[in-house]
Amino acid sequence: METFQKLKSYYLPYKKYFMISICFLIVVTGITVVYPIILQLTIDEVVLQGKYEWIPYLSIGFIGVMIIKGIATYIYQYTGDMFGISSVYLLRNGLYKKLQYLPFSYYDNAKTGDLMSRLTADVEGFRFFLSAGFSELIRFILLIAVSFTVMVNYSVSLTLVTLVTLPFLAVVTYKFDKAVHPAFRGIRKSFGVLNTKVQENISGINTVKSLSREDFEVGKFNKANGDYKDQYLFTSNIWSKYFPLMEFLGNASIVMLISYGGYLVIDNKLQPGELVAFYSLLGYIMWPIMNLGFVVNQFSQAKASGERLLEILEKDFIIEDKKDAKKVLKLDGEVEFCNVSLKYATKEGFALKDISFYAQPGKTIGLIGGTGSGKTSITQLLTRFYEATDGVVLVDGFNVEEYEIESLRGSIGLVSQESFLFSSSIKSNIAYGKPESTMEEIIHAAKRAQAHDFIMELPDGYNTMLGERGLGLSGGQKQRIAIARAICINPSILILDDATSAVDMQTEFTIQKELKEVMENKTTFIIAHRISSIKHADEILVLDEGRIVERGRHEELITQNGQYRRIYDIQFQDQKKILNA
Repeated sequence: METFQKLKSYYLPYKKYFMISICFLIVVTGITVVYPIILQLTIDEVVLQGKYEWIPYLSIGFIGVMIIKGIATYIYQYTGDMFGISSVYLLRNGLYKKLQYLPFSYYDNAKTGDLMSRLTADVEGFRFFLSAGFSELIRFILLIAVSFTVMVNYSVSLTLVTLVTLPFLAVVTYKFDKAVHPAFRGIRKSFGVLNTKVQENISGINTVKSLSREDFEVGKFNKANGDYKDQYLFTSNIWSKYFPLMEFLGNASIVMLISYGGYLVIDNKLQPGELVAFYSLLGYIMWPIMNLGFVVNQFSQAKASGERLLEILEKDFIIEDKKDAKKVLKLDGEVEFCNVSLKYATKEGFALKDISFYAQPGKTIGLIGGTGSGKTSITQLLTRFYEATDGVVLVDGFNVEEYEIESLRGSIGLVSQESFLFSSSIKSNIAYGKPESTMEEIIHAAKRAQAHDFIMELPDGYNTMLGERGLGLSGGQKQRIAIARAICINPSILILDDATSAVDMQTEFTIQKELKEVMENKTTFIIAHRISSIKHADEILVLDEGRIVERGRHEELITQNGQYRRIYDIQFQDQKKILNA
């Protein structure tokens, strides 16, 4: 029960529903055991003794018991569902909130499909046990206890003979649980892999079709689907081996009941009605024990699901606010890196090594270098997506670790190369970082990002609803909306991570012209592969394998026979050759 103990904070707040459900479950169980007693009285007193005057009373009593049981069953089942549904409502919210605040490092290896599986299938598996499985287990225990008490009252010897197989049944059930739990965990894991394959395929369907890799993707899915099928068949094999044995032990008890019970009736040591009642009561004991496998099944699934959920809930935040963290009201934008190094947990070697530079407020820093040289890593340290392995990152003279994360990031506008847009209106996407923005502010930001004209050409203008990930817009249009979103929050520090890579040269020139005004009094970091995007920067840092190999202004760097000059020659000299040709 360790898994359920760790998750108690999500279901204990709703324990009143559980307690109400159990109270009415006790009523239902008690009434259930009354049926065999009424049957015994009917046979022994009415049929055999001729007490026919009892018939109206027994009939009315039976109808009354049925009505009470019906009402109690409704309350027991409804409050049980309330307990489970309310608990997983809280649990699902907790999971989603945790995922929102987990650091970037968690998502380096996390699979979207697997996370979706945990928030849906695993949460639902846990809910089902809370709503039905847990109360069913208590019902079984109560039914066995009450039935056993009545059976002992009828005949101690027959009770002992009939239940001689009970210990064996308990052992088989225990072994079944030990075997089936790892199997269900395997099912949950393979289902997460299957979800991931579907999610990746749908997200990358353009790439799949453009390269005619449909058959390859079908093969990948078939393998994942086959693994999922094999896990289920493995679990089914376990169930198929244990359930017939449990059924055999239950039927053996019935044989003993008929044999020894029949002898007691013939010897006048037991009434015929008591034997019939005994048979029903034995069913109330054996049926729960035989179906205990089903409850164990539910329990194992819930436990496996709970363990997968705890893997998220118990994950350390790693990056979080200090107790005395400073709240950012307005930054000046002074940035300094002092011998900063960064090593990702999932990769070998350093992403950054001994990085030092100083950016005065309002200045523009250009970052250029090959893929994997560390350009984006610098800005990720500034926003505390990751924390430095060595060295210190200072903003306005304070270590970034001393600021509240939320307020720090709220003062930094970030436009990444992959411009993600939400499935909502264009207006909502631009105002995402500042929901209280007026329409005038939204339009002003869009104009500066050169997005206003194409937005107005859309059917509903700024109210146009976008498809998933901005489906329906070109790459350049999505980038311009992302730039407008960053401008709208009026940040003190602006980070443009290859923000104009998806637009043409003319649009890039126009956007840069508008951004010059936006960048006034803002410390700006421009990550780019095009020299044209950073040539106006106050200082350009050239990175290679995580180190700064050159620094200076554009005019200075092109006079040196270094890496920057080589990039310049490739981009500009080759263009001249093409034009002259």
